[in-house]
Amino acid sequence: MLRSMFSGVSGLRSHQTMMDVVGNNISNVNTTGYKSSSVVFSDTLSQLTKAAGAPTDVNGGTNPSQVGLGVRVDAITMNMTQGSAQSTGKSTDIMLQGDGMFAVQQGDGTFYTRNGSFTLDANGSVVTNNGAYVMGWRPDAAGNVNTNGQIEKLVIPSDAVMPAMSTRTAEVHGNLDRTLVGGEGQTVQSSFTAYDAQGNSTKVYVNFENAGTGGSPSSVWNVSYSNDPTTGFTPATPATLDFTATSGGSVTGAGFTIPAASWGTTLGAMRIDLSDVTGFTGTTGKSSVNTTQDGAPIGTLTSYSFGTDGVITGSYSNGYKQTLGQVAVATFNNYAGLRKEGNSLYSVSTNSGTPVFGIAGEAGRGGLLAGSLEMSNVDLSAEFTNLILAQRGFQANSRIISASDEILQDLVNLKR
Repeated sequence: MLRSMFSGVSGLRSHQTMMDVVGNNISNVNTTGYKSSSVVFSDTLSQLTKAAGAPTDVNGGTNPSQVGLGVRVDAITMNMTQGSAQSTGKSTDIMLQGDGMFAVQQGDGTFYTRNGSFTLDANGSVVTNNGAYVMGWRPDAAGNVNTNGQIEKLVIPSDAVMPAMSTRTAEVHGNLDRTLVGGEGQTVQSSFTAYDAQGNSTKVYVNFENAGTGGSPSSVWNVSYSNDPTTGFTPATPATLDFTATSGGSVTGAGFTIPAASWGTTLGAMRIDLSDVTGFTGTTGKSSVNTTQDGAPIGTLTSYSFGTDGVITGSYSNGYKQTLGQVAVATFNNYAGLRKEGNSLYSVSTNSGTPVFGIAGEAGRGGLLAGSLEMSNVDLSAEFTNLILAQRGFQANSRIISASDEILQDLVNLKR
């Protein structure tokens, strides 16, 4: 009789644990990146009341008789399936679409999370809402990221400045229509802004003048340059652009070099590429060229964004972009083996395996979705069903105890 009572007690304890797990799941239905848990029951040790009998020539075999001693919680397992995406529009909110976890540092420990609700602190460090530092790789002086190196805290400094870049090359694009307008001397001009190493700017003009004489158009154009058209132009070397052999098509390798400091400025030598300029004839007056160039003045950080591979790209006021860092994604052999530490953080356990850091979207890792967060994967319909099962199981086991108590009372009453 006591055996059935103790079985009922074990059932109460086990179903109370199930109620606790289900209640925790329901309470975290809106927790970002939360992974639901489930309870697995197993029976406890059984008492053997009759051993099994082997079959003989005269009698068949008999099965053992066993009385169970109740139930126990065999495991509380985590469901690591992907949660739905919730769009937030916040640039520092990122979501992992697939396997992997973000690595964060809090105190002297490294933890892992699926909660990508990040922000910046006063120093520009990328942190969680609880102040844990988000880990990844930072670029070197040239802006290159070594994803095989040690992970460290990611920083997006608001006062980041991109040094000026000297102009070294310029490319002229367009078409020079050799149909003369108003006689000989048709002139076409393009200009661009060049920068020195300190960010100082100089306007550079490239001049094309048709070499035709006597009102006859020519396939040859005289090329010159200047930083002040009012003082005249300097002939380029080579000084002509000849479309005779190409019938108006572009001339491979065409171009010239402006010598360093040719005008007494701090500009370095610049290569002017003319290989994209054509000389086709068409409607009179349709010559048109434009120039693009490298180099830029000093730039300040104006905005930043997270790419699907975790690369943080900064946009600067000078129109250029630069890598500011890259988010690291950790993978484990056994995610369910991680230990919950609260605040949506997990730590490594002896059965989770060691973390392997890599790039989002590679080697089985999920890609990143910026401006979104991963919602909880709790299924309310399943949890409410489990809630009913836990409640009924608890009630049924309490009836076992009540029934055992009544039988014991009847036995006590037999003495009277």
